[in-house]
Amino acid sequence: MRRAAPVIAACAVLIAVILVLLVPGAQSEGGAPSARRSRLPPAAPARAAAPKVPLAHMPRAGILFNIRTGEVLWSRKPAERLRIASLTKMMTALIVAERTREDDEVEIVPSALHVGGSRVGHLPVEGELPVRTLLYGMLLPSGNDAANELAVHVAGSIPAFVAMMNERVRRFGLLCTHYAAPSGFFNQGNYSCARDLAVLAARILRSRRLARVVSTPQITLPFPNQKGEITLTNGNPLLLYHYPGAVGVKTGWTKEAGDCLVGAASRGGVTLAAILLHSPSPGLQARKLLDWAFARFYHQPTPRSPRIPPGT
Repeated sequence: MRRAAPVIAACAVLIAVILVLLVPGAQSEGGAPSARRSRLPPAAPARAAAPKVPLAHMPRAGILFNIRTGEVLWSRKPAERLRIASLTKMMTALIVAERTREDDEVEIVPSALHVGGSRVGHLPVEGELPVRTLLYGMLLPSGNDAANELAVHVAGSIPAFVAMMNERVRRFGLLCTHYAAPSGFFNQGNYSCARDLAVLAARILRSRRLARVVSTPQITLPFPNQKGEITLTNGNPLLLYHYPGAVGVKTGWTKEAGDCLVGAASRGGVTLAAILLHSPSPGLQARKLLDWAFARFYHQPTPRSPRIPPGT
């Protein structure tokens, strides 16, 4: 019996190996890819082959995923580093929400107002404004001036805030991303990829404070001007054109980055987000992708909604 023991043990090992090779799903990540749709871990590329989607002209890169589960439903070059324009403000918003309260007063620094591109406009050159006003001003009309003022308020200077942004890149496990400015107006040294932006979009929509801001189509807030108020309108085409269930998140454009969009919507208890980088028509493409995914993967009927014009 003692001589037979090694033979019995060897047979048991052989049987175990055969079972691992034959049983579906028994292989490790290093083995054959799973037939299931891929998921979006914070720092790993999607592994699923991109299915055919209803887009005639593709964006340079993109990803479509489930906010709650991280499941990737479609992707195109998800790890390619590209300019991201004002999608940069998603990281800025996450840090601001982490380090401030809505009613904190921000002392306006005149030098921080000297920035091009989109602006809240007519920010006072002296005095104070609530964080809440500047946060809405940064995320709805994509005010670069508001982004700079918030950065200086949080970190003391724009370079110090950029250092915080890149520290969060490491903390969140983002592999494609580097920041050079809180606004995204300056592209040199400012880039990311669709996969990393998906991680940030999920964080924003899981924050009650930020989710409330990015899903607001328009808001009127007290403001130190002749009217005593300012009306801020969200530039997100899904919200502008009343796409059913639209919940954000952020637009971006520069000549180098092209049109960029992180567009999210909820339907039937499911929230999906489409990230499109350098898209020929980000609003229309986001709508097509979201309608397609809700119907194909979650069996949600496509509701009637206003038309989103091509090129939007």
